[in-house]
Amino acid sequence: MNQNFRIRPADTEDLPMIGEILVETWRHTFRGIIDDAFLAGMSEQDQMMRHTRRMGIAGVAYQAGVDTDGLIGFANYGPARGSVSSGVMELYSLYIRPAAQGIGLGKALVKAAATDCRNQGAEGLFAWVLAENANRGFYEYLGATASARSTIHVGNSDHEQIAYLWQDLDELIEI
Repeated sequence: MNQNFRIRPADTEDLPMIGEILVETWRHTFRGIIDDAFLAGMSEQDQMMRHTRRMGIAGVAYQAGVDTDGLIGFANYGPARGSVSSGVMELYSLYIRPAAQGIGLGKALVKAAATDCRNQGAEGLFAWVLAENANRGFYEYLGATASARSTIHVGNSDHEQIAYLWQDLDELIEI
């Protein structure tokens, strides 16, 4: 991985790598948090098919981070799920290969997603993040505030998750 990357909209040709990156990132990030059996059972093919379905939903979009080696990260976002204030969209996923973390790609992907959301008329953006995720400080670093908490069942356990909210997309885009 190199530090020269670019951001572009993702398309269906990216789906196999999206599945691969998601599984690689989960196994790296959530080892010791999510059940080992669940992580071992994750399938790149299943994730590719899941994102193939998601990519076909109206209003859902993807941004891809690419370098000379190909796709190294992605962001997925769209209409907020659940009861959320109007004008707020949801960042469903942000995954970056472990070897490409720390080069500014996450920030660039979030800003690209925020720009697209603003262009669609949104005022805010939020993301659910596991409370045990050591990377959740990234969202705070970009100015998001914890706005809600809930529980999600993954594997054989319940996990607390935190909704990080950016109330002003213009401020996020200017970071």
